[in-house]
Amino acid sequence: MNPQQIADLIRQSIPDARVEVQSEDNTHFAALLIGPAFEGLRPLARHQLVYRALGERMGREIHALSIEAYTPQEWAARSAASGGDAKGHA
Repeated sequence: MNPQQIADLIRQSIPDARVEVQSEDNTHFAALLIGPAFEGLRPLARHQLVYRALGERMGREIHALSIEAYTPQEWAARSAASGGDAKGHA
């Protein structure tokens, strides 16, 4: 799998989220997700939402996935606190 395929799968399950997926080796991935679907969810529940979107691919085609999941309000506060664009993401 490649980052675009993973991002597309996540968008199918969480269509209102902004999704960015990166990988240097197409085995280990990092995902940044921003969306209202994460409102009121603890970090574990946010990760489970993403894992459900990827299904059986987790642990098979996707060996490792780092997830950062924020509500739009959390992302705006994080971006403002870092002086603009948090972690270099647009």
